[in-house]
Amino acid sequence: MKSIFAVMILALGGLAQADPMRWGDVRDGSFYLQPGRDDTVRVSWVPAWQTDANDERIYLLDGEGQLRAERLIPSSESRGQQAWPLPASKVSYRVEVPGYSFRRYRLEYDDTTVGLFAPAKVHFSVETGPDTELYFKVRAGERAVLAGKYFGGVRALQAERLNDGAKVALTLKSYQAYPQFDKIALPASDIDQTWRLRLQGRGKAAFWLDGTANLFAQRPQDLQPLRQDSGRTELTVHADVLGPTPRLGVALPYLLPPPSSHAALDALKPRAAGFYSLVDILAAKPHYEDAFRRFYQERGAIDTNMTLLAATQRKADLRPDTQSFKGLDAWLAATVALGGSGTHYLSFADEPNLNYRDYTTYKRYFDAMEQRVRDFPGAREAGVRIAMPASSRLVGGPFRPESAQRRGIDWAQRMLAESGSKIDAMAWHEWMVRDLLATRVYRDNVRRAAEVVGLQANGRPRKALLLDQTNISSGGSVSPYEQETHFASLWWASVAINSAQDGLLDLLNWFQAADDPNHLKGMIAMPGPGRFELKPVGLAQQFMQAHWLDQVQRLDNSAFEVDALAMARDRQRSVLGVNKGARLQQVSLRGVGSVCPALTLFGPDSRSRDATVDCRDGRVQFEVPAETLFALSWKDS
Repeated sequence: MKSIFAVMILALGGLAQADPMRWGDVRDGSFYLQPGRDDTVRVSWVPAWQTDANDERIYLLDGEGQLRAERLIPSSESRGQQAWPLPASKVSYRVEVPGYSFRRYRLEYDDTTVGLFAPAKVHFSVETGPDTELYFKVRAGERAVLAGKYFGGVRALQAERLNDGAKVALTLKSYQAYPQFDKIALPASDIDQTWRLRLQGRGKAAFWLDGTANLFAQRPQDLQPLRQDSGRTELTVHADVLGPTPRLGVALPYLLPPPSSHAALDALKPRAAGFYSLVDILAAKPHYEDAFRRFYQERGAIDTNMTLLAATQRKADLRPDTQSFKGLDAWLAATVALGGSGTHYLSFADEPNLNYRDYTTYKRYFDAMEQRVRDFPGAREAGVRIAMPASSRLVGGPFRPESAQRRGIDWAQRMLAESGSKIDAMAWHEWMVRDLLATRVYRDNVRRAAEVVGLQANGRPRKALLLDQTNISSGGSVSPYEQETHFASLWWASVAINSAQDGLLDLLNWFQAADDPNHLKGMIAMPGPGRFELKPVGLAQQFMQAHWLDQVQRLDNSAFEVDALAMARDRQRSVLGVNKGARLQQVSLRGVGSVCPALTLFGPDSRSRDATVDCRDGRVQFEVPAETLFALSWKDS
């Protein structure tokens, strides 16, 4: 039986050495490797699509969650390989292929090493050849569910229980809505059971398990309980202030919210807002936006916002024509009428590197619109500022053909070179960083943005940096395992902490405030008519805002699975952190002097609870459970 997941074991008589174990073609997932003797894992990759537009990273973690190795793969390296030593260990190493990946990865290691694969849920994880077989285990009493999604490749899953031959079959259907998938319950048992899984078809495959460990092996004997030790994190707060924290905000709806939604919106306490402004509507009804813009400004006390111009029917490639000019004039008049309170960043297009025919077409439109803003009486005094180019992704290219010629960072550099004096801020949107271990790319991208605009003598960027839209996935390609669960809380905390880490970013907006029928990615769910409830990420936003102070202090952090941010406001101090891993972390904090901080935890139940700390000799020690946000608070003496 042929398979890209095949176990390549030679069966020739008298041959003592077996071939290595091989996995591929992986696009998104985790490998847990437990070597019984010293081994080497070899990772290679080949292009999938848009490779020349996207850098990537793969990671090797040890059994305590510490980063043992990291491989940056530049966009110029479409093919390559990496070898990492794996000293013999009683706990599992983790090789991470973060999704969304633009390459196909293959792993190889010695057959004496135990290997387990954890695929992504809903999103496709691998590209398979025909007749692929894997094994999984369901423990006694577990009510396991086998699930999968059709992506045009693997069309069905068949599972057979090895001890008695019981079988289940799952046909994978095509759904218009991305979050929908197929699933089937497996018969429960009072003893541990091993199953053989057959993937029918070839190409993109999405398969996973609920109700039991989401782990698959090429051999039944590899299906051992995953062994991971607790982790250790050393944090040290320093007195130096690096810069302000970004305002945390949300993209708000294009309407006056009903009274039944006010409590949920108030609970989020956004300090910033993102808006769309539809020029065809404003051209016909110049005062259409007045009521809800004033509501958001006055009730929410939002003093910083970012508006993207667009048109109905999701039209994003606007032209310098009468309709665009009339819509812009109406928006400017409304902004002046708001009374000059706050800063109103304006971008003339939504993700032009994705939506416009080419840079020249967009730049011609930008020049005409910018001139009109400059000539509008009172606009500058009312706080109107020009942000560009609100690109789809920054360092990586947008999801469309010729992506390498459309990277947001390249368009931004060109615009600054041609029109730098007319531009107040650099804006971009970041999507598809779905892996919790890969969220540190947000810090890297903010640094890259600061390099593009340059720094002033005081270390601040010459232009404001605005990450005005972000989410785990773009468009409607969302997974309910991510958007509707505590995963979104972990992700949002990690993204905010990494984006703020160097005090360079001014604004960070989650897209969007509330679910709509096509985008189930809000902080607020609408379970029924007139009903609004905070989703787990909305509750996490509450927790984060309660501990989010004004200035970033320098913080040393020894951990890879734990992100943390030190902040200050007058005498107030806080460290906001998140343990993203599935292991307990023993945390030690230095730099707080003789003060003993208060500790609050925010776990998978989306509730805050106080926890104890041990304070001795200027050192604070405490435990953070797996997948938990934490906050330390104190006053500087």
